[in-house]
Amino acid sequence: MKKTARKFLKLSLANLSAVALSLIVGLGTPSGVRADEAYAKSRLKAMSDYMAAQKTVSFAYDATLEVVTDDNQKLALASSGTIRMNRPDKIRITRAGGFADVEILFDGKTLTLLGKNVNLFTQVDEPGTIDHLVDELRHKYNRHVPGADLLLSNVYDALMTEVENVKDLGSGVIGGLECDYFAFRAKEVDWQIWIAQGKRPYPCQYVITSKLVTGGPQYSLRLREWKTGDKAAVDDFRFRNPKNAKKIDLKDLPDTDDLPKHFVIGGAK
Repeated sequence: MKKTARKFLKLSLANLSAVALSLIVGLGTPSGVRADEAYAKSRLKAMSDYMAAQKTVSFAYDATLEVVTDDNQKLALASSGTIRMNRPDKIRITRAGGFADVEILFDGKTLTLLGKNVNLFTQVDEPGTIDHLVDELRHKYNRHVPGADLLLSNVYDALMTEVENVKDLGSGVIGGLECDYFAFRAKEVDWQIWIAQGKRPYPCQYVITSKLVTGGPQYSLRLREWKTGDKAAVDDFRFRNPKNAKKIDLKDLPDTDDLPKHFVIGGAK
């Protein structure tokens, strides 16, 4: 298997030519491009500012991670979970898929990684903010965090790094809610985001497409049950170990990624 990311939009073959033509006509028109780009950036900045201002947040999500096999078959691995956070330094993340059931807890001082399906956990001292934790999980511990960039205190700067092209694609409906729909192109990935219209411009869906892997695999994250302030789920972010999970060293904790053991990274069969 080849390492990948991101979700797949399927179009029927009968409609493919018509849709492609309409996209060429609609997206290739130069008039209003600068105005559309400015609006897209302003809405993304509004989303970033809104999310940073919310000190207490909880939501559920559904994620799809695509992988591409050596014979170019695209497979989608689905998972769901919840995220609760109190800015600047407390967060709880759950993720359950077909191959792993994982919980990440952080109380501002201690990081706990729990593999529910194997009843094992590990803890490490990692004092700091949520921003610091996301960076450490990504680069130091090589652990997947759903929609990590959307959890940061400055989402705008994180997402706009190396962006080369911006498109305002109008609106779309996610979970019954009308959203502004924007597409961005960077050096290594294309990404799309749907932002709720109105006074609460939170992200409703986020899709990233790899440009470095044949087949353009995608990672898709759909957010639901968005709550803030007093309406958000209450949590003290402490690990209580109700099922007597065994504590082990971090290096001994089994892989908690979405990929099952029989998926071999790097093209081996």
